[in-house]
Amino acid sequence: MNWDFKSAEELLDLCSEKSLPISEVMIRREMQLGETRREAILDRIDASLRIMNTSVDRAISDPVRSMGGLIGGEAKRLDDLDESKKICGPIIHGAITNALAVSETNASMGVIVAAPTAGSSGVLPAVLISMYEHGNIDMDTLRRGLVNASAIGYILTRNGSVAGAEAGCQAEVGSASAMAASALVEMLGGTPERCCEAASVALSNLLGLVCDPVRGLVEVPCQTRNAIGAVGAYTAAELALADAGLNIPLDEMVRITYDVGKALPESLRETAKGGCAVAPSLCAECSKEAAWQKARSLM
Repeated sequence: MNWDFKSAEELLDLCSEKSLPISEVMIRREMQLGETRREAILDRIDASLRIMNTSVDRAISDPVRSMGGLIGGEAKRLDDLDESKKICGPIIHGAITNALAVSETNASMGVIVAAPTAGSSGVLPAVLISMYEHGNIDMDTLRRGLVNASAIGYILTRNGSVAGAEAGCQAEVGSASAMAASALVEMLGGTPERCCEAASVALSNLLGLVCDPVRGLVEVPCQTRNAIGAVGAYTAAELALADAGLNIPLDEMVRITYDVGKALPESLRETAKGGCAVAPSLCAECSKEAAWQKARSLM
C-alpha cells in the first residue's frame, strides 16, 4: 500500500479507501517514507508539543523585550486582564494570549516550533494548547491534531507557498491558520472532508493578507496577526463542522492563495517598504529605538 499523497484530493482518497482520519494516514506515510517505528514518530510529536508549551510559558512567566524592541510583555498583560474584560471566553482568550506569547518568544530568540514558519509560529500552539487546557481533550487527541496539521502543512508547502517573501502573510499566517483549523476539526470528531473544508475556509478568510514587517523584523504587525490566525482557525473549524463553510476544494484554494500572493507588489512581500512598515508613527518609534540601541552599544 502506497501511503504517499501529493494533494488534498489524494489524501482524501486514502482516508476514504481505508476509513482512516488524516492523522493516521500521515503517520503511515511517515512510517513508509522514513521512520518505520510509530513510537519514534509520536516521540517527535511529543517533543514538538513540549517546545510549543514552553514557548508559551516563557513569555507569560518571564516577559522580555524582543531583539528589535518593538514587542514584549503583551501576552502577560493579556493573561492578567481582569476577568470581567475577557469577552472572548476561555478557549479563544487562551488562544489569543498563547499566540502573542509564542511570537514574543520567537522575537527574543527563544526556541519555537516553526509550523509552518517562525513568523507564523504562534498560531498552531495557540490553538492546540488552548484546546488542551480548556476544551476537554486528552493527550492522544492533541497528538492527532498536530499530526493532522502537519499533513495540511505538507500540502500547502508542496503545492503553494508558506513564505511571506514569496506570497505575503497569507502564505504564513494563512497557512498556519489552515493547519490549525483542520487540526481542530479532527480533534472534535470531524471527517477528513470537513478538515479540508476548514483549511480552505481559513485560507480564504486571510486571502490577500500582506507581509509588511516594521524594520523587516518579525515583530509588528506579525504578533497580532498570529492571534487573528488562531481565532480564524476556530471560526473556520466551527463553520466546517456545521457544514456551513466554503465550497472551494482545498487544492483549488491553495492554488488561489499562491496566485494572489504572487500578484502582490514587492512592497507588500516582506520588504518593509509598504503597509504598516511605513506607518509614520511606527517609523518614529523605530528611530528612537535604533538610536537607543546604538548608544547602548557604545557604553
